[in-house]
Amino acid sequence: MTAQKVVSVFGEKYQGVGRMLISCPDRSGIVATVSRFLYENGANILQSDQYTQDPEGGRFFIRIEFYKENLESTVDHLRQEFMPIADEFEMDWRITLASRPKKMVIFASKEDHCLRELLWNWQAGDLNADITMVISNHEDSRELVESLGIPYHHLPVTADTKLEVEKKQRELMEGNADFIVLARYMQILSPYFIEHYRNQVINIHHSFLPAFIGGKPYNQAYERGVKIIGATAHYVTEDLDAGPIIEQNVSRVSHRDNVEDLKKEGRHIERIVLARAVLWHVEDRILVHKNKTVVFT
Repeated sequence: MTAQKVVSVFGEKYQGVGRMLISCPDRSGIVATVSRFLYENGANILQSDQYTQDPEGGRFFIRIEFYKENLESTVDHLRQEFMPIADEFEMDWRITLASRPKKMVIFASKEDHCLRELLWNWQAGDLNADITMVISNHEDSRELVESLGIPYHHLPVTADTKLEVEKKQRELMEGNADFIVLARYMQILSPYFIEHYRNQVINIHHSFLPAFIGGKPYNQAYERGVKIIGATAHYVTEDLDAGPIIEQNVSRVSHRDNVEDLKKEGRHIERIVLARAVLWHVEDRILVHKNKTVVFT
């Protein structure tokens, strides 16, 4: 399936479907007020999930999926009408259109297992995203990506050219990126880059941190005789590998497994964990508060 066909299929499937995400101080009347607002504006609630940290002084989170006829042409009016309610309840909120796939840019390096997993999910029709481009510091995956009709940009990075390359990356993504996925992209993004895409850059890495820092973590894990290996997907912040965690998973290993066995299992877990995190992001299932996430799955 080509990029154009994927976007078209999802656009038709989710026509009229909207998502409302809200985070605010908990108090009585939030659900009733929001539900009444949607009803009075001709919307039918399809699904609702909510969570409170503490009913007395805690923070309240809710995700509502709803249907409204002609939503695509009236969503701006709906947002405008909701503002007084949002102000009254001190809400951080957004209303999104499920029929408009988010523009997704994938960054990759030599290892392609995570890139392949994302492309497979997208091609299979399981990922409602518009992959606008793949940016890589290596040429290895060009044929794979371009065979699907997705633009591929090769931008090699050295210590001397890092800032210049980031400038080119930002220029390429201008107007073409709602969020970014680092599919085992082996470069550190600058704070300026991250600030421009706050809570919109998803990374994947092994879960040996902070015990096994630096190069060859699987060799270090093997030498220590670890019994569990895993992977973590998180939003990228200025603090390296310390952003809000979206998803994690683990697998048991034993003394019978050598370093290559550990790496193979690690790649498998990384693919699954990253794919889940990206899916939840494009389906607006994640709310970020401070350095934690609430994920409605």
